[in-house]
Amino acid sequence: MSNEARVTELKLELPPAPKPVAVYKPLVVAGNMAYVSGHGPLKPDKTLITGRVGADLDLAAGKAAARQTGLAILATLREQLGSLDRVKRVIKVLGMVNCTPEFTNHPEVINGCSELWAKLWGTEHGVGARSAVGMGSLPRNATIEVEAIFELA
Repeated sequence: MSNEARVTELKLELPPAPKPVAVYKPLVVAGNMAYVSGHGPLKPDKTLITGRVGADLDLAAGKAAARQTGLAILATLREQLGSLDRVKRVIKVLGMVNCTPEFTNHPEVINGCSELWAKLWGTEHGVGARSAVGMGSLPRNATIEVEAIFELA
């Protein structure tokens, strides 16, 4: 099944692909690799999920924000590549959680993104190397920021 067909089958609602708000490209292709800049949890109405996990949001809400960030990255991949069918696999993910100093469950939060991609591409191609870290703040008080590297077909 194609990646685009799988998105339809899973009934995933992608937000509009986010536009750069500073001097950077949302995605750069080098050879057969696509490097995706940091994305936040952009919703279909173009607003961000904001707040700090451990203060304004609990783990479940943080995980939902990470899933939404994964959807935003899919929107950028589709827009920049023309189709999600060009994506072969996830290579590397860096997930950043806007959280309190006491919050330590960063990996569980970023699972929201990783589990989404595992459902889309399967565990062989949808799970890559990953880091999940906590941050004292993120741009515009976004709850999550994720950047990723993908291998292209």
